[in-house]
Amino acid sequence: MATPRSRAAQLFGQRVRQVRIARGVSQEEIANLADMHVTNYGRIERGEANSELHTIIRLATALDTDPAELLAGLYGPHMVPDRERAYSVADFIAAKRSQQAI
Repeated sequence: MATPRSRAAQLFGQRVRQVRIARGVSQEEIANLADMHVTNYGRIERGEANSELHTIIRLATALDTDPAELLAGLYGPHMVPDRERAYSVADFIAAKRSQQAI
């Protein structure tokens, strides 16, 4: 079964592609600089891969950009499909406090 595409992976891939194009280099060149196979790199740009931290760091280094720029704003329940818990720690704390007040 294929992993569902997440909005976060799609946006991350778009950002990686934008930076690569702005740098004027090919997918093959960045894949080589990041020490990864071009097929895997293409999956990232298309938003089909859930990149691990070390892959994100390698890509950012190859693209000569801050990884934070590639990841900015990629949080929240709408970014990841099929999430069981769609609330944050702030929601959890508020619910806990309201139960204690009872």
